[in-house]
Amino acid sequence: MSNIKLIIEERPANIGNFMVGRMLPFREKRMVGPFSFIDHMGPTAMKDHQNLDVPPHPHIGLSTLTFLFEGEITHKDSLGSDVVIKPGQVNWMTSGSGIVHSERTPEYLRHTDKMLHGLQIWVALPKDLEQMKPSFFHADETEIPTWEQDNINFKLIAGEAFGRKSPVPVYSPLYFLELKGTTRQKINIGDYLFGESALYILEGAIESDGHLYEPKLILIANNAKLCEFTMHENTTVYIFGGDAFPEERFIYWNFVASDKELIEKAKVKWLEQTFKPVPGETDFVPLPDQSHYQKK
Repeated sequence: MSNIKLIIEERPANIGNFMVGRMLPFREKRMVGPFSFIDHMGPTAMKDHQNLDVPPHPHIGLSTLTFLFEGEITHKDSLGSDVVIKPGQVNWMTSGSGIVHSERTPEYLRHTDKMLHGLQIWVALPKDLEQMKPSFFHADETEIPTWEQDNINFKLIAGEAFGRKSPVPVYSPLYFLELKGTTRQKINIGDYLFGESALYILEGAIESDGHLYEPKLILIANNAKLCEFTMHENTTVYIFGGDAFPEERFIYWNFVASDKELIEKAKVKWLEQTFKPVPGETDFVPLPDQSHYQKK
């Protein structure tokens, strides 16, 4: 990617009983377009007694995108959704004014050895839609636009690019692309992109301006129009970005908002457990640092 402005390395973070590599937010770059949060999960081998268990927790002001490379996750939410996400599928949950969900190893895998590997992403909502009604969308792998161009396999997971549109119902101009190649290949796709742009290297390596970049890095471009680089053999990268919002976004825990007051209200609402619950779930993730909040 020509004219690289910033290089971000994955940083370890704990999401309960599971370690992830956190890439966004970063102190020098809080967002890329509307993308406000990216975790790289795994690859993690789990024994027959180990499982992913993230109890019910709330979100406001964003859409979550889950995309798996290996393994399976059961998603349940306060709308009544109960879906197993598998590799290549897309889970897109829009919290709007508020939603609660849990993420767990499916029941039929809980006593077997298994792998889990994927990306979890937050996309902030435009200010006028931050309080929209929550919704949930699940896309099968066959519904995602895929094509080959210059010996590279492309997949448009979300948004619009290359004259194509993903079925995932996004709420601002953005793109989230997979590029996968088996041979060394020069890439120049800047004319197809817009807004802010970043590239994540999952496997393999890329070269740009004489520099070699390897996995677990996000490269932030100065300009989406300058997206030119060389992919090495057997390389997979993800390119994401879009139009940035004019207003700042504040993030506290699982809450994203342009107004801090919305976050404060969500904190109290979760502390008092007045969010709509996930059917069949009784436990939950406590609000961090509850010392300033007292139940009525």
